[in-house]
Amino acid sequence: MADLPRPIAIYHEHPDWFRPLFAELDRRGTSYVRLDAAAHTFDVSSRDDADAYAVVLNRMSPSAYLRGHGQGIFHTLGYLAHLERLGVRVINGTRAYGLEISKAQQLALLRTLGLPFPAARVINHASQAVAASQGLRFPVVVKANVGGSGAGIVRYDTPDALARAAGDGRLDLGVDQTALVQEYIPARGGHITRVEVLDGRFLYAINVYAAGDSFNLCPADICQTSAGVALARGACAIDAPRNGIRVEQAHVGPDVVADVERIMREAGIEIGGVEFLVDDRDGQRYYYDINALSNFVADAPRVVGFDPFATLAEWLEREAAAALAARHREELTTA
Repeated sequence: MADLPRPIAIYHEHPDWFRPLFAELDRRGTSYVRLDAAAHTFDVSSRDDADAYAVVLNRMSPSAYLRGHGQGIFHTLGYLAHLERLGVRVINGTRAYGLEISKAQQLALLRTLGLPFPAARVINHASQAVAASQGLRFPVVVKANVGGSGAGIVRYDTPDALARAAGDGRLDLGVDQTALVQEYIPARGGHITRVEVLDGRFLYAINVYAAGDSFNLCPADICQTSAGVALARGACAIDAPRNGIRVEQAHVGPDVVADVERIMREAGIEIGGVEFLVDDRDGQRYYYDINALSNFVADAPRVVGFDPFATLAEWLEREAAAALAARHREELTTA
């Protein structure tokens, strides 16, 4: 049990994804508060938040607009910046969250690091989609810049199909009216691989098998193992039993671990996941998604052999204690 004079704050919007974390913190007797990112306010002229929390863990979802909570997406950037100016220890702060809500920035980071990613063009108007696709291999997908949970991703097999969608006003550019036109990569083995990190270091990896061309691969929504064994889903969506997503533990090499940890270090993401797939045509690995919002896999003890929520809770307690000690030393120095 962590005896903290100030609570850990969990800033989140989704009503279900973090129930296992709250249950673990309750079991441990750890002091924490939940901050509702969907209906939130802060005072830029006040220093009250500086003394309110030991640490703030940012769990805001870019897919919040699908649940009627889109107002929280950009509000969060301002709130995290406010906390950081006050010297509050923020886990997955403005740098991490800024990357979370921009798939364009994610690809730019991968380019800077010299890591392979699917060819893509960024547009801000549907009329530019066809021109942006020139030189790309079809099929292509159009994906909203601010996404999450597969939101706003549609596959187009031909330039004519893309042109018709653009002309009919069927392209979804998302809440910031920015989207990627990106090459669709056929995944070898029918799965993508998601590598999770905690404290910026490798935690576990899973292979996720989708049903058909579904792009919603949220680990918390997975309903069965790759062998068809049902999973206990303490934090998943109501319709998860019908989504057909399957999962298994993955064993990735040290090169992948090094790549992922480097990505997260440059992104400022302490807890999150990186997704990649292998092109079935030529065996090339492509990284394509960087997640600052990490939803641990359903029934993790059965899938990966341990409970990551317990590991996360223990780490949060250590970070909170360290942040409070650092604040106390600072106060003694300035007294």
